[in-house]
Amino acid sequence: MTPFGVRLRQLRTERGIALKDMADALGVSAAYLSALEHGRRGRPTHAMVVAICAQLNIIWDEADELMRLARISHPRITVDTAGLSPAATELANLLAERIRNLPPDRTERILEIIKSVPAGPTRRLAGSSRRVPSTARRRPAP
Repeated sequence: MTPFGVRLRQLRTERGIALKDMADALGVSAAYLSALEHGRRGRPTHAMVVAICAQLNIIWDEADELMRLARISHPRITVDTAGLSPAATELANLLAERIRNLPPDRTERILEIIKSVPAGPTRRLAGSSRRVPSTARRRPAP
């Protein structure tokens, strides 16, 4: 599951809304909404999160938190280490390779360490909605 999926399911069940009823109200299939809750789909679009907030009747801080959770809930993330140190590349690769074997307590410890580091500035790639660290270098066209 993703942080967004866990919170969405929690909000939906707290309000006593059946999965199928919410899916119908959002204009999506129950299978899609279930997959979103269980982290088997990519992160939802901004428009979908807005629609979910409206359906759940949440505003302000709670809506902002759901938006934040959606941003950090892509289940198949790609880490671009181009231009970073060899150690950063090794870290990304080892994490991808071994994350399924990490015990929950170690996952939490690693998460705490990473959250303690301020996020760097990001920039958008031309013609894309994808954000990359401002220190990342664009590869020249072949």
